[in-house]
Amino acid sequence: MASPILSAALHGLRNARPFSTSAVLWKVGVPLGPMPNEDIDVSKLEVLEKYRVFTRYFKEAEKAQKKPQWWKTYRRYVTPKQDEEAKIDIGLPYSPPPWKKTLKERKAIMKQNRVELEKASRLRKLLIPLDDVRAEWERTFGPSHRQRVAEHYGLYRDLFDDAFFVPQVPLRVEYNQDDEYVMPVYHGNMVTPTEAFNPPRVSFEADEGSLWTLLLTNLGETNIPGNKMEMGKEICHYFPTFPARGTGYHRFVFLLFKQLHPIDFTEDERPVPCHSLQMRTFKTFDFYKKHQSDMTPAGLAFFQCQWDDSVTRVFHHLLDMKEPVFDFVRPPTYHPPQKLFPHLQPLRYLDRYRDSDEPTYGIY
Repeated sequence: MASPILSAALHGLRNARPFSTSAVLWKVGVPLGPMPNEDIDVSKLEVLEKYRVFTRYFKEAEKAQKKPQWWKTYRRYVTPKQDEEAKIDIGLPYSPPPWKKTLKERKAIMKQNRVELEKASRLRKLLIPLDDVRAEWERTFGPSHRQRVAEHYGLYRDLFDDAFFVPQVPLRVEYNQDDEYVMPVYHGNMVTPTEAFNPPRVSFEADEGSLWTLLLTNLGETNIPGNKMEMGKEICHYFPTFPARGTGYHRFVFLLFKQLHPIDFTEDERPVPCHSLQMRTFKTFDFYKKHQSDMTPAGLAFFQCQWDDSVTRVFHHLLDMKEPVFDFVRPPTYHPPQKLFPHLQPLRYLDRYRDSDEPTYGIY
C-alpha cells in the first residue's frame, strides 16, 4: 500500500493539471586571478615585516594601487567608459619630454647646489626665481598639465565635442584695474565681472610672420601677425561678462588658433558696436568646423565668473533689457507618515508634524 504522501501525489496527478519544478544550484567558481593578501600566512603574523613608519606604508600602498587588478573596482563601476582611441587630437603635434631624463637632470642640479641652498635656507636668505620656475614648467610639463585641467573642467567636451588638443603656446591674459593692480587669467581662477569689464591685455610668443586667431565668449580677433595684437583684425568687439544672477559660475575661455594662411572672416564679422545678444550668439564648434582646414588650436586660458552688481548695469545700459534672475525652487521636505508610537525617536520627532514652526524641543 502506498504511503499517504505518495497517494496524495498520485491523486493529484490524476485529477489535476500536471506541474513541474526546477532548481538552480549556484556554485562559487575559482577566482580569475590572485586574491588580495592571499600570500600572507595569517597564522604567523608576528614574523611579518613591519612598516615602522607611515611613509613607508603609504609608498607600498601607492605601489599596490597602481598595479592592474583582474577584478572590477568601485571606481571602474562608477566611472563611465571612455574610448581613448576614439578621441581626436585636433592640436599641433606634441611629444612630451621624457620624465626619467627630466627627473635625473633635476636631481643632478639639486645635488650640485645642495650645500649652498641649504645654507641660504638656514640663514633665511634663499630666494626662489619664480620666473625661472615658471619657464621651466612651461618647457617641460606645462602643456600636459593645462590639458588635464581643461579636461577636468569639461572644456573639450563643451567646445569641441570631446575632441582635444595640447595647449602648447602659453597665453598671458591680464585685466588692468589701475596703474599698479592687474587681474591675471590662469586656468580656472576666479575673476569678477567688475574686474573683467574692460578688454584684457593678451600676449603670447610667436614666430615672425605667423598668423593667429584669438577667441573668447564675447571676443574674437583674427589674422593677428606674430604676437602683435594691436595689428589684428577684430571681427567682434569685446563685451563685458554678464553671468545672470542665480546661474552659478560661468567659464570664459580664451582660445588661440594658429593659421596656415590669411583667412577671410567676412561672414563672421559683427557691426561696431554690437549689443544684440542674437547677433553675438556664437558657437565655437561650428566656427572651428568651418575653418578647421585653415587653423589649428594651440593655446588656452580660462577663468570662472559669477554675478555681481556690475552685471545689472550691463543688462540695463548696454543690452537695454530687464535683468533675468534665476532662483532654485526647493521641493518641500518629505516626512514619512507619523507613527502613533515612535519607538526610539528623539523628542523633536514631533516637530516634523506640527502646523507651526515653533519647536517643541527644550519646552518639556
